[in-house]
Amino acid sequence: MKTKKILRKVLYHVFVLAFGFCMIYPVLWMISGSFKDNMGILNDGLGLIPKNVIKTNFATGWRGFAGITFATFFKNSVILTTIATLGTLISSAFVSYALSRIHFKGRGFWFSCMLATMMLPGQVIMIPSFLIWHKLHLVGTFVPLILPYFFGQAFFIYQMMQFMKGIPRELDEAAKIDGCSKYGLFFRIILPLLKPSIITTIIIQFYWRWDDYMGPLLYLDSPKLKPVSLAIKEFADPGSITDYGPMFAMSSLSLVPVFLIFLFFNRYLVQGIGTSGLKG
Repeated sequence: MKTKKILRKVLYHVFVLAFGFCMIYPVLWMISGSFKDNMGILNDGLGLIPKNVIKTNFATGWRGFAGITFATFFKNSVILTTIATLGTLISSAFVSYALSRIHFKGRGFWFSCMLATMMLPGQVIMIPSFLIWHKLHLVGTFVPLILPYFFGQAFFIYQMMQFMKGIPRELDEAAKIDGCSKYGLFFRIILPLLKPSIITTIIIQFYWRWDDYMGPLLYLDSPKLKPVSLAIKEFADPGSITDYGPMFAMSSLSLVPVFLIFLFFNRYLVQGIGTSGLKG
């Protein structure tokens, strides 16, 4: 029996390692490609070790296009991602608190409307949204990519509401007896206990906004306003030769912020998704 248990554990870990390697292999291949030239990338197939190491791909890619370096594109991505994530966090926390803890007329109706927006494909509202922003003369600015996130996001509102359900309502009653208002209850009781859910919201929304391609493609026409997700595409020119080495180099650099966010906040992400409310 002991031998079978050991064998089962070995097979399990071998399978997990093999599966994990298959999942991460494309990223490793991209990082390897950032040290190859075009011929090396196209001819080496699935090999990870470059035959001729090219160290200039990062410098070439960082120079960017038309006098605009990748520092500008990274700055644009940081601005868009940070402000949109902050807006999502603030608005979703307030809305989720109102829907889960405050009784008011029409609460069920508004909750149903919020859930309906989660079922609506983004492609359905893409053209109407663009026309609205165009009428407001805001196309070509960061506003369409930032302002909507200050009005709550259904996915994160629902996630925070589910987390709040695990917070005992006895805490609300005790706070009210001590003279705490609805705002005081939110800031002093609910918000501190909501930390795992808040961290989860920050991580997921940061990922989504950092990788967003369609939004900037629709609303940003100036090269100086493009984020990293759009700038990397400029390496692939259908009218000439695609410069794969610098493209892979900048793609590898674009993973660094996402990797760091996940590295430092991973335990909060697991806690926010896997638990609800207070622990005994």
